[in-house]
Amino acid sequence: MRPRLILSLSAAALTLLPLRAPAQWLKYPDPSTPRTRDGKPNLTAKTPRTRDGKPDLSGIWHPEPAPREQLKRFFIDGVNGLGEDDADLYFLNILNDFKPGEITLTPAADAIFKSRAPGMGRDHPAVRCKPWGMPSVDTLPSPYKIVQTPGVTYILYEENMSHRQIYTDGRKHTPDPQPTWLGYSVGRWDGDIFVVDTVGFNDLSWLDAFGHPHSDAMRITERFHRLDFGHMELQITVDDPKSYNKPFTIKLGLYLLPDTDLIESFCSENEKDVQHLFAK
Repeated sequence: MRPRLILSLSAAALTLLPLRAPAQWLKYPDPSTPRTRDGKPNLTAKTPRTRDGKPDLSGIWHPEPAPREQLKRFFIDGVNGLGEDDADLYFLNILNDFKPGEITLTPAADAIFKSRAPGMGRDHPAVRCKPWGMPSVDTLPSPYKIVQTPGVTYILYEENMSHRQIYTDGRKHTPDPQPTWLGYSVGRWDGDIFVVDTVGFNDLSWLDAFGHPHSDAMRITERFHRLDFGHMELQITVDDPKSYNKPFTIKLGLYLLPDTDLIESFCSENEKDVQHLFAK
């Protein structure tokens, strides 16, 4: 069995049961990785750059987990059994940083949000092996690989083997994109920050485990800033006037997983999640 994340929502608390085995089994020393005198990867070395002088974002990245003391707020029985990969708070609740009433849902979006609560996560698309959607794929406690090339940057997600293509060849968004789970992305550089603009979503995914919805009008802007060899800052802005009173921005840290690679992971292979969900 390839374990995966199981979500359950009880009242205002979320029980996350990531039955993940250690994902990174491949150990291969990358000759391009800077190292300390003892041979360990030097994660504070300078940011690598491409031939044109831009920061090279390539590598396998993982969201930094929230401190366990903060995670305890979301779990009925503490954090025992959380597994290898603790979650980022935005994966649980994308509005975690905001005061009550600061970001409000439109009446239509609020009705959707409230309708999901009785299911306690049972209706989350990922439980049925459907895609996570954005921005959940950025906040998942699961690694993803960035491959930066001159005309397109690829993001390969280990969770359910999904991928994105971010075009940097000068193209614009098509005026009438076919709605998709991960949208259509174009990228540009703002100094040393890689700015990604994504549109063309369907309205089927959840923004987080709590069930915050979005519409097909959602637009997401990501700003990737590689701080040094082993650390990246990712800022995500969600703009969805059909669902929220104003755009909102979250910021999370990513850390590099050196000398390793992704492994195959398909949700539908020997799936055993649904039977463990206690919601009726």
